[in-house]
Amino acid sequence: LFVFSLLGVTVVLFASDRLRPDVVALLVILALILGGILPVSQAVAGFGDQLVLLIAGLFVVGEGLVRTGVAYQAGLWLTRMAGTSESRLLILLMLAVAGLGAFMSSTGVVAIFIPVVLGITARLGISPGRLMMPMAFAALFSGMLTLIATPPNLVINDALRSAGLQPFGFFDITPIGLLALALGIVYM
Repeated sequence: LFVFSLLGVTVVLFASDRLRPDVVALLVILALILGGILPVSQAVAGFGDQLVLLIAGLFVVGEGLVRTGVAYQAGLWLTRMAGTSESRLLILLMLAVAGLGAFMSSTGVVAIFIPVVLGITARLGISPGRLMMPMAFAALFSGMLTLIATPPNLVINDALRSAGLQPFGFFDITPIGLLALALGIVYM
């Protein structure tokens, strides 16, 4: 009963946006410890996991790209390459987002490209919505390009390895991801 109640409170807190999701998650862990459901050793075991550290590292890389001005330069490059063609800009944006997203967190990539897209759309006088959704879709497609592109890929690969099965190679899923990306670009 305690766990189901905690689950309900957690869903309400996530949905209400009263607290940041990371704070809610930590409070849930604390409640499970204090409620005697989860031993402390199990509660903190995940924080030292390689997967958690890899994902945290990818967010650091993303922040570094913003702070060093690389993200701004990417916007200038996209505008130069696209010229006055909105469709060329859309294709280049989706390729750039998917290319970067293949090697770092798609959330981080979207965070990097939001200011880029807002700057581009302001300069060109077009609605940001015309590029934001294609950018988001490209970030989603990027998760199918490499093994490290999205946490679920890493989780599945780790589960395969733990089960004694052959894990995926870094680029094993790339052909399927490229096909999905190409179809997504054509659709947009």
